[in-house]
Amino acid sequence: MTLYVNLAALLGSRIENGFYRPGDRLPSVRALSLEHGVSLSTVQQAYRLLEDNGLAAPKPKSGYFVPMGRTVPALPAVGKPALRPVDISQWEQVLELIRAVPNANVIQLGRGMPDVSSPTLKPLLRSLASISRRLDMPGLYYDNIYGVQCLREQIARLLLDSGCQLTANDLIIATGCSEALSTSIRAVCREGDIVAVDSPSFHGVMQTLKGLGIKALEIPTDPVTGISLEALELALEQWPIKAIQLTPNCNNPLGYLMPDARKRALLVLAQRYDVAIIEDDVYGDLAYSYPRPRTIKSYDDDGRVLLCSSFSKTLAPGLRIGWVAPGRYLEQVLHMKYISTGSTATQPQMAIADFLKGGHYEPHLRRMRGQYQRGRDQMTDWIIRYFPQGTRVSRPQGSFMLWVELADDFDTLRLNRFLLDQGVQVAVGSIFSASGKYRNCLRMNYAAKPTPLIEEAVRKVGATITRLLAEKDSTIG
Repeated sequence: MTLYVNLAALLGSRIENGFYRPGDRLPSVRALSLEHGVSLSTVQQAYRLLEDNGLAAPKPKSGYFVPMGRTVPALPAVGKPALRPVDISQWEQVLELIRAVPNANVIQLGRGMPDVSSPTLKPLLRSLASISRRLDMPGLYYDNIYGVQCLREQIARLLLDSGCQLTANDLIIATGCSEALSTSIRAVCREGDIVAVDSPSFHGVMQTLKGLGIKALEIPTDPVTGISLEALELALEQWPIKAIQLTPNCNNPLGYLMPDARKRALLVLAQRYDVAIIEDDVYGDLAYSYPRPRTIKSYDDDGRVLLCSSFSKTLAPGLRIGWVAPGRYLEQVLHMKYISTGSTATQPQMAIADFLKGGHYEPHLRRMRGQYQRGRDQMTDWIIRYFPQGTRVSRPQGSFMLWVELADDFDTLRLNRFLLDQGVQVAVGSIFSASGKYRNCLRMNYAAKPTPLIEEAVRKVGATITRLLAEKDSTIG
C-alpha cells in the first residue's frame, strides 16, 4: 500500500469518527508532511484521494476543509439484552430471508451478498475453466480432509497481514465460514453449554447454537468499540461460559473495528476464565483502513482462539471455500468436519489458490474496498433523505452492511411484509438476537454499485416506514 493511501485512510478515519467536524479546516500540507515524515506531493495525493471520496474539499489559498454538506446521523444505541443465557428463537424469520431466490423483480437489500460483477474476478473464472478442461480432471477427485495444500499455503501468507504467524499445517479448509464456525462451536461445546456472543450478532451463529441445544448469553455491544468487556467479565463471573463468539473486525451487522487494546484485554479475560474464543474474521480483509486490522488470533499465545473466515464475502459466496485456524482444538475441529461434510470441493480450492498465487487478490480487494466505502456513504445519504428524522445509522469501517435503528416501538417484521409486495426485501433486526430483540432495527446491503433502481428501493423502504408510523400515530390519536 502506498504512503498517500495510508495517510488518506488515517485522515479519513479521523473525519469519520468526528475528530474533524463539518466545516473544520484540515491540517496543512506542510504540517502533515512534517508530522508523518512524507513528501509534500504524498500529502497532496492523499488529499486528492479524500476529495474523490467526498471527505475533503479544497478552498483556494485556504487549504482543505471537511465539507459542510456532510451529515452524519446518530449511531445506533447500545443494546440492552437480558444478561442471562437464553434459548435461541427466530428460525422462521431467518428462513424467510435465506430462502429468497434471485429474482429480477425483487431488490434484495437484506442478504449478505458481495458484488460478484467486478472485472477483477475474471482471472478466477479463467482458473475455474482451465481446471475443468484438464485431462487429468484434478477438480473431480477428493483431496485430503485438511484441504488443498497450495491453498492453505496461500492463506497462511495472507494471514500475515492480520498479524498471524501460521503455517499451512495450522489450517483446515471448510465449506464456507459457516462450516468453520459450526465445526469450531461443536469442537468446544456440548448440548446445554453457554456461549457468550456480541449483541446484535450474526444470525448464522445464532441458529447453529439453536441446532446444537446451546444457550446464548448476549453481551451489550457498542457500535464503535464492540463488545462490552465490563459486561462480559460480569457474565464470566456469574455463568459457566464455555466460549466467546464474536466478529471484532468489520462486525456483522454493526460494522465496527474493535480497537487493538480491547482485543488484547478480551484475550486476557478469556485466559483468566479459561474459555475459548471463536473469532469470525470473514469481513476483515474488507476494512477501509490500511493496514487491515489485526485479529484476536494474532495475540493468541496458548491456542485458545479459533479463527474462522472464508472467501465468501471477498470473492464470491457460491465458491463455498472457508477456513479455520483452530489452535489447540485442531483434532476436535478435524473430527467435526469429518462427520459433517468430509473433504471440501476440490476445484474451487485449486482455482482460488491460482488466483492468490497470481497476485490478483490484492487488486481485487482494493477495488472492492473503495466501491463499498462509496456505497456506504451513498446509502447513508439516501437514508438521511428518505427515512424519518431521528433514524440512527451505523458507520461501518469495512464490509457492505448498514445497521439501521428506528423508533423503539416500530416493527420491521410488519415492514418487510409490506415491502415484499413492492419488490424489496430487507433483513429484520430480530434475527440478529437470540431472544428476538432489535425488532425496530434492520440491516441493509450496499455492495452493489448505486443505481436509480436501488435508490428507488431505498425510497420505498423509507416511505413505507413513514406511512406505518403515521398510521400508528393516527390510531393512537
